[in-house]
Amino acid sequence: MPFIAAASTIDFPYKITQNEARAQALEMFSANFPEAERLIFAFDNTEIINRNLCKPLDYYRNANSFEERNNDYIQTALDWSVQAIKDCLNKAGLRKDEITDLIFVSTTGLATPSLDGLIINELRLNPHVNRFPAFGLGCGGGVSGMAKANTFAKANPDAVVLLVAVELCSLTLIKSDYSKSNFIGSSLFSDGVAACIIKGDNHANDTGVNYVAASSKLYYDTLEVMGWDFQDTGFKVLFSKDIPAFIREHINDDIEEFLHKQGLALSDIKNFVFHPGGRKVLEAYEGALNLTNGSLKKTRAAMAEYGNMSSASVLYVLEKFMSEGFKEGYALMLAMGPGFSSEMVLLEVKGKR
Repeated sequence: MPFIAAASTIDFPYKITQNEARAQALEMFSANFPEAERLIFAFDNTEIINRNLCKPLDYYRNANSFEERNNDYIQTALDWSVQAIKDCLNKAGLRKDEITDLIFVSTTGLATPSLDGLIINELRLNPHVNRFPAFGLGCGGGVSGMAKANTFAKANPDAVVLLVAVELCSLTLIKSDYSKSNFIGSSLFSDGVAACIIKGDNHANDTGVNYVAASSKLYYDTLEVMGWDFQDTGFKVLFSKDIPAFIREHINDDIEEFLHKQGLALSDIKNFVFHPGGRKVLEAYEGALNLTNGSLKKTRAAMAEYGNMSSASVLYVLEKFMSEGFKEGYALMLAMGPGFSSEMVLLEVKGKR
């Protein structure tokens, strides 16, 4: 079966504390959003300590146009993707010309040619690399991208698949949007760039982190739960306060159904590689799945250190498992995204790492 060979993530040089983000948000919103003082507690209840930002904090004081922000997205995404890819290749002991496939996942900026094409050009990868850009999957994109990468590797045992997820959520901030959703979003979302390498089973497996199966589900009539409202000024964030309740209602049955198809039960899962969507989302997972204290330790640690980086977040959690160690047995990657949707990938870890 395919396996995960390496994962790398980016710490931007402009990381700030949650308290710094809180102070700036209050300054930016208070004059035009009367509820700012009352809702500022949202920053204090996130369990987020630091925020991974791709630009200096002063950048966000300016009323940059959508064109300016999107141009910054393209250049920033390219520069830091290249860095993450180089780090990942080094970890995997690979040359860049060994890459056979490139999957690029993002929902926070637009580019045509797509960023995968720009990456191939910048790094001078094999011009015949099979490339697949995926836009619009939101927070579910990291897990969905992992599933697609393993599908490619399963189809070609000689494959070396590069998965890159870039989310520069801070560059979508519309300074003139004084809505509650934009204010609450400013308490959670950050920027992240992650790269992973997935190999087909003709390659030597040094990690023992093996792909087993994947599941994707779109819930009917939930289009308003999460997404973007595309406006002249840019990407206006939309997300419902009902997401935790939706998780509590659906996720246990969905996971049990998925695992049952593999002859497994929730008790067989020893590693929970979940997207850190926020404190209330993680509490909803814990309640719905009866998870014991510590089951989401690495997920919470990633959220505390970086914030919610949309699709890249779960790959930051994965990198923590890859570097700090899995428990032997099965691992479940999980994220919810626009649609409303869920994405799952089941891994099996051979030997404690």
